Amino acid sequence: MRPLLFLAAILFAGPAFAQTSQSSGLPDLASLLPAGDSSASGRIVQLFGIVTILSIAPGLLVMVTSFTRIVIALSILRTGLGLQTTPANLILISLSLFMTFFVMAPTFDRAWNDGLQPLLNNEITEEDAFYRISEPFKDFMLTQVRPEDLTLFGDIAAATSRERVEPEEQGAADERDVDLRELIPAFMISELRRGFEIGFLIVLPFLVIDMIVATLTMSMGMMMLPPTIISLPFKILFFILIDGWNMLVGSLVRSFF
Repeated sequence: MRPLLFLAAILFAGPAFAQTSQSSGLPDLASLLPAGDSSASGRIVQLFGIVTILSIAPGLLVMVTSFTRIVIALSILRTGLGLQTTPANLILISLSLFMTFFVMAPTFDRAWNDGLQPLLNNEITEEDAFYRISEPFKDFMLTQVRPEDLTLFGDIAAATSRERVEPEEQGAADERDVDLRELIPAFMISELRRGFEIGFLIVLPFLVIDMIVATLTMSMGMMMLPPTIISLPFKILFFILIDGWNMLVGSLVRSFF
């Protein structure tokens, strides 16, 4: 009996609330929805889509931008200097983010002007917006990916796909038509490779300083003194004298252009 009474109360509460809201001057549901040709369900789907994109935005920032190469190079620099917590992780991540925004500014502007802004103005559909937003990032990744890495994932995708692609058709396909599922992992491992290559060039002079200091301490008979204690000030001084931050940041930014 109680469930029936509860259901009846809900059914009669709707009209009563609508009448009360009209009499009291409260806004109805139609006035709360944004203006436009889209229906309420379409707006709700767009809202959920935006919330989903914002939730995975950090992952997207790492996968399809220049963040990976920059943060790896800066992390290897800190290790090469022999500093475990200086600069702090917050400083390295913040510097990497701002450098990423600087490098990716043309790509972000193109994605906003061609895809996201027309979608918000109800000028294009969600499918067209996805294509227009992903196209600038695809162009950026194609300019940075190594052909060997792209061929690797292309061969794996062709081997695991149910549709057999003829070699002449595969070779004649436009490079711009590559699938994102092949391009994104190929781009990421390309960025990992370049980040470690830059890190090797960064660590090499610091390694030479460590070897020189270790040889001097061993020849002087100071067996119990760790060489890193003596080499750390020399490495920091060497990095400051050559204006290392300017050289490193400039080289990282120019590597994308």
